[in-house]
Amino acid sequence: MRLSSVLSLFRAALPLVLGLSLGCSLSLLMVSWTQGDPDQACGDELANGGVFPGSLREDARGGHDDAGEDFQPRIVPYHKDPNQPHKKVLRTRYIHTELGIRERLLAGVLTSRATLNTLAVAVNRTVAHHFHRTIFFTGVRSAKPPHGMAVVAHGDDRPVWLMYETVRHLHQHHGSDYEWFYLVQDDTYTHAERLAELAGHLSAGQDLYMGRAEEFIGGEERARYCHGGYGYLLSRSLLAHLQPHLDMCRNDILSVRPDEWLGRCIIDYLGLSCKEVHQEMKFNYFELGKNADPEREDSSRFKNAFTVHPVSEADLMYRLHKRFSQIELDWTYRQIQQLQVQINNLSELTPEGKAGVSWPVGINPPFRPKTRFEVISWEYFTEEHIYSCADGSPKCELRGVDRADVSAVLETAVERLNERYQPQLRFRKRRLLNGYRRFDPTRGMEYTLDLALEVFTQKGHSQVIVRRVELLRPLSAIEIIPMPYVTEATRVQVILPVTAHVQDHVSNFLDMYAMNTLDTHDNVLLTFLFIYDHFDAQRVSQTDVFAGVKSMIGEVEKRYGDVKIPWISVKTEVPSQVKLMDIISKKHPVDTLFFLASVWTEVNGDFLNRCRMNAISSWQVFFPIHFQEYNPAIVYREQQPSAAGSSFASEGFRDGHFDRNIFDEACFYNSDYMAARSKMAADILDNDELLESMDVYELFVRYSGLHVFRAVEPALVQKYVRRDCNPRLSEDVYHRCVLSNLEGLASRSHLAMALFEQEQANST
Repeated sequence: MRLSSVLSLFRAALPLVLGLSLGCSLSLLMVSWTQGDPDQACGDELANGGVFPGSLREDARGGHDDAGEDFQPRIVPYHKDPNQPHKKVLRTRYIHTELGIRERLLAGVLTSRATLNTLAVAVNRTVAHHFHRTIFFTGVRSAKPPHGMAVVAHGDDRPVWLMYETVRHLHQHHGSDYEWFYLVQDDTYTHAERLAELAGHLSAGQDLYMGRAEEFIGGEERARYCHGGYGYLLSRSLLAHLQPHLDMCRNDILSVRPDEWLGRCIIDYLGLSCKEVHQEMKFNYFELGKNADPEREDSSRFKNAFTVHPVSEADLMYRLHKRFSQIELDWTYRQIQQLQVQINNLSELTPEGKAGVSWPVGINPPFRPKTRFEVISWEYFTEEHIYSCADGSPKCELRGVDRADVSAVLETAVERLNERYQPQLRFRKRRLLNGYRRFDPTRGMEYTLDLALEVFTQKGHSQVIVRRVELLRPLSAIEIIPMPYVTEATRVQVILPVTAHVQDHVSNFLDMYAMNTLDTHDNVLLTFLFIYDHFDAQRVSQTDVFAGVKSMIGEVEKRYGDVKIPWISVKTEVPSQVKLMDIISKKHPVDTLFFLASVWTEVNGDFLNRCRMNAISSWQVFFPIHFQEYNPAIVYREQQPSAAGSSFASEGFRDGHFDRNIFDEACFYNSDYMAARSKMAADILDNDELLESMDVYELFVRYSGLHVFRAVEPALVQKYVRRDCNPRLSEDVYHRCVLSNLEGLASRSHLAMALFEQEQANST
């Protein structure tokens, strides 16, 4: 059987792109909210239904006005009565508070000391991230609650007392913030997404008590209470009406079961019984049998259940979560297939017809560049090498995530071929002949593979063929990562180490610092760190090698009377960043935000704000990649360089590149540095040279659990300079310094032109 060219329309079984719809905040214009009596003129007109489209107005004949079908809004002007005293206008801080917008659902989990670290943790890991907030209520206080869980201990482990305190706590602390409250025991698995969807379809503002209806002991009454094992929903309105009667229920109602006590209280004082169906919405539940296996449960009641009870072990909770996740995943794949069929059917009605359908169906079409500068390049790779390297090399070994990516793509390609053509044909990969990939920002990573395949027929015959297949790894759902709050008002402490070899560049640094920070009154402080070697330190009393720099600092302080620029003198032969920061760290508070700079850094407000935003205490440190200008003697040669600003030319960057080999500049908090430095202390005892050979970047990578954020920074621009590489530092630091000097000379085209001109001059 011959393989057709349909193999090129290969689809990878990966999730489709999910779109995010971003909500817009509303604002009210020209509206005054006053504290007034309801019998004012404006209040009367509003009370009569003048601006509410939900009510029908009757005409004089007693019938409905025909204009009610096409309602025209009427603006009621605000008239201030001069005879009444002025009332203070009250406005809330947030628009959702003013409009009375509340969060939809809060989950309260009843647990105990025995199950807090087992079942409660399993509940937290399976459902907590689906609810806006999840609170665990227990009777006896635990020594240390599990990490990442909000635990409220009432101090009494009696079941009825725990229920009483829980309901009272929810009303007092969260009654005005949520529309619905879900109470459940920790031995219950909850399908959080389905329950949240149920609460989203129920009308707010009504008294509702919803769950699995259960008869009271004796069964003499028609009223039912909600079984606590399967959880139940309580509306905000019900909690508000129940609050005045809670103390009487606690004293009058005797019960052993907390759910039965709460149900009796609601029935006696509010006259409401537990409902399983409300507004055509049903509370689905499933009773799990003893020694049941979730993988074998296949009934419709199980698949559609919101809650499953009882769950005796934490391992069973995770297995239930896996089973329901698989059910939802299968349903999603079926929905995707149905949508693809509908798109194919509707495509015939479009001007392009079937040819207008993009591949894969439902994914954005490939990006079409408008100019040659927008063309997305393809990367060529084999199973061992890739021919597009980060360091600019023409060929490098395939390793790490790149190797894992290629292996996964090859495995998926063969798997999908077998799924499509079995049982007639069976494929086995021999080798990858050619591989191409590119990242399309509108759809994802695209792959084109030339595969040598061994094909087996049902009769046992085999043949080696070569086929080209195409795959796509679509962009999956966008995930919003929560980040701690930061502000641009934080003070930045700039640390500038200066050695005798680079002090000639301090003058330009001070000029830029004064213009960009002192003139603009930015919240920045500067500290110099003068590094003396052994010879200069002995002669400091006769001749100070940094005397000129100190005089420049004095002139800046005279020009800005309220500015003080301190300096610290250090004697060392090896100016290690870690050794220098040890001295600086002890002289500043733990909440200090450091910016470790170099004499070639041009400090400006744009970068300082990004330093404040990207360096997050106990979360993230920031190592910017500055833009380095090329050697003007090679780039311009006999031409004059164009007049450019201190940071950017009018048409963009000046001739240069982002220097990824230098890690001298960094933004981090003193507390994060001290924490990483304390973890490093044990290794220093075994290796004394570690302190001198390590830089701050390696310190954070090896000894902190923080995010080390490394990104290009267009606001940091340095002029060309040839750095003095210290061979006494670590081999890696020295190698990066040498590589920076080599790559910072000029671009390949500039170097080629320089060599070409030199060869022409030598030939003549």
